[in-house]
Amino acid sequence: MKKNIILLLLCSFFTIKGFGQIYHPIKWSYAAKKTGKNEAVVYVKATLEKGWHLYSQYVEKGGPQPTKFTFEKSDGYTVVGYTKEPQAIVRLEPTFMMEVGFFENSVIFQQKVKLKGKTATVKGKVKFMVCNDKMCLPPDEVDFTININ
Repeated sequence: MKKNIILLLLCSFFTIKGFGQIYHPIKWSYAAKKTGKNEAVVYVKATLEKGWHLYSQYVEKGGPQPTKFTFEKSDGYTVVGYTKEPQAIVRLEPTFMMEVGFFENSVIFQQKVKLKGKTATVKGKVKFMVCNDKMCLPPDEVDFTININ
């Protein structure tokens, strides 16, 4: 009985220790700016730890997970056009044996929205994948909420 309790405690310790090893080399931040009476731009910024990179929205099939934005439908706003990104760095990615676009250090994505009132709350998700020269983390998804006043 005593051995079973000790074994259970050891297993619990290693399970908890394993969860503590999840690595997040990317931080997301959000902002919005009104650009007109009924228009605004939503900014989604990714800040990466040194040596890590985030892939562009425009990656061909067979490569890494491209960054993808989805915005919830709302009575308060409508999405105008596509999410814009700056010029990506393009190079041959040996892991995928293809040229891909990516960002290092930080990147700001921009989405124009048309407001249906004076204020709105923009909700959505960003799905992404990050890699460094040694490994890639599995694709991840983050929810966001951005208030436009």
